[in-house]
Amino acid sequence: MRLALSLLLTALTLFPGLSAIAAPAQHALTVYGEPAKYPAGFSHFNYANPLAPKGGSLRRSAIEIGQFDHILPYVDKGTGVTEIDGWIYSPLAVRSLDEPYTVYGLVAEKMQRSDDGLSLRFYLNPKARFADGTPITAEDVRYTYNLLMTQGSLAYRLQFEAVKDVEVESPTQVRFDFKNNDNRSLPLDIASLPVLPEHWWKTRDFADGGGYETPLGSGPYRVTKIDSGRSITFSRNPDWWGKDLPVNRGLYNFDRFTLEYFGDTDVARQVLRGGAYDYNREFSATAYSIGYDSPALTDGRLQKAHLAQEAPQSAQGYLFNLQKPMFQDRRVREALAMLWDFEWSNRQMMRNMYIRQQSFFSNTALAARQLPDQAELAILEPLRGQIPDEVFTQVFEAPKTDASGNLRDKQLQALALLEQAGWKPDGDRLVNARGEPLSFTFLNAQNGMERLLLPYKRNLAQIGIRMDIRRIDASQYVNRLKDRDYDMIVSGYPVSTSPGIELYNYFGSAAANDPGSSNFMVLKNPAVDSLINGLVKADTQAKMLSYAHALDRVLQWNYYWIPNYYPPGTSTVWWNRFGFPNEQASNAPAVETWWEVSPTPLTNEQMTAELIRRGSSGGQH
Repeated sequence: MRLALSLLLTALTLFPGLSAIAAPAQHALTVYGEPAKYPAGFSHFNYANPLAPKGGSLRRSAIEIGQFDHILPYVDKGTGVTEIDGWIYSPLAVRSLDEPYTVYGLVAEKMQRSDDGLSLRFYLNPKARFADGTPITAEDVRYTYNLLMTQGSLAYRLQFEAVKDVEVESPTQVRFDFKNNDNRSLPLDIASLPVLPEHWWKTRDFADGGGYETPLGSGPYRVTKIDSGRSITFSRNPDWWGKDLPVNRGLYNFDRFTLEYFGDTDVARQVLRGGAYDYNREFSATAYSIGYDSPALTDGRLQKAHLAQEAPQSAQGYLFNLQKPMFQDRRVREALAMLWDFEWSNRQMMRNMYIRQQSFFSNTALAARQLPDQAELAILEPLRGQIPDEVFTQVFEAPKTDASGNLRDKQLQALALLEQAGWKPDGDRLVNARGEPLSFTFLNAQNGMERLLLPYKRNLAQIGIRMDIRRIDASQYVNRLKDRDYDMIVSGYPVSTSPGIELYNYFGSAAANDPGSSNFMVLKNPAVDSLINGLVKADTQAKMLSYAHALDRVLQWNYYWIPNYYPPGTSTVWWNRFGFPNEQASNAPAVETWWEVSPTPLTNEQMTAELIRRGSSGGQH
């Protein structure tokens, strides 16, 4: 017995990575160790049709506006091609699109997280290959991580700051060791990394984005044509090593997939209507509502719908720069928030299509939409006196109007708040005790934003507040954001159902004046920092939700922004020649699950007849 114990202790000393490993290797990882939706040996994701036919093509507009100036999406330089990640480079594990945050092995056949949360081991699939037939190895994984951390986007260095070391244990086995176990989502974030071929990239300029050279990948597609900056065509690799894995069955069905880049959304819309490509994501409510009216839309050859209606929606609002003296009093911020008339703007300019933001975590369970329960009160009570009293007793609701355009009641409430904050009428303006007028500038770089801002400017002017709107070009705008040189801007934050350390980047005090961060409010609030710390370190989903609700309330009731709006899903328009699964992904439009039914658009009647003839193949149009 003593000999066995001695040998074990010796082994743990020689191989310290073994000491923390107790749990068996798994096919999937979840944030809090809860069971994954899909068990080991599952056949396919529910939102994919394993009988979907392969072949055909799809041409869609790119999400990015403007031209791409290099291929890789992994660097901060210019604009890369987002779809390279996943289509060309397979990740260690792939995120499912119908769960909050779960990843399933792809390049990594199995994953093993230590009980203490201080290490993560990947067992690579021995079949995994790059497109030239070279095996994907643990050395490639380590090389990719080091490359991203030294030459990749700043976001990688922020996201993976807690990684202590990467150890190659064998050609198909690699271990990541962590400095601490505070971030529960870190293992899943690492598992989502692509794997790049060391033998290919070590002779090329990764930091420059790879230029326009066709990259050597490991995913379901190859890049086969590049029209510099304007379009890029992917062709399906029929010999892809991962095509029969459960995570890929029913996906990547098109033989050719082309992305078209446009410098103007109006041009993209007109080109789609002309039939030059197949699929467009629409960002204008008016354009979505009436911009596609045509005989083709009437008979069904052209389709439109709000896809992925259950997906989290980005948080967007008019942000106050909190380091500006006029915005440091919460009563001023609340008064200014009262005077943006969302209901009138939504009716007059956006066809009543949009939904008002009531949370920093819209359309998710993280949104604080009820009074705090006992678990949340236990989190909030130590912060009493540092946070608004309303946090404890009221559910936040954004100011609401009757959409008539008459804001007299809101203007009177705003004047009362402003008077409490020391702003008094002086002729046709409001001034403070030093005689300084209440005025500020809204910095803007977006087409179409001024039509929403001009009515707001009028509402403010009616009670003596001056708001100037200054339009500048994109490069100037980026520089001024980095310098925090603005009074108010419109901005947004991506929302995750499993938030983590990215919240420090958006709302943390340490990031407030960091030119590389997204804390555009310049927010420095110890109470907010405390809540982010608790959320990131939460060891159960229930505890994470309690901290998220508490954080949401504190951000809401401090009026750090004027909440904007979000659509009821992804506004999408496409020519009717595709099929898609009966059960669709809840978190994304998932066009990679679609397939071609006809080379030319069909009317509704023709599509129905064609699907009946085919037996529908487990899908619908």
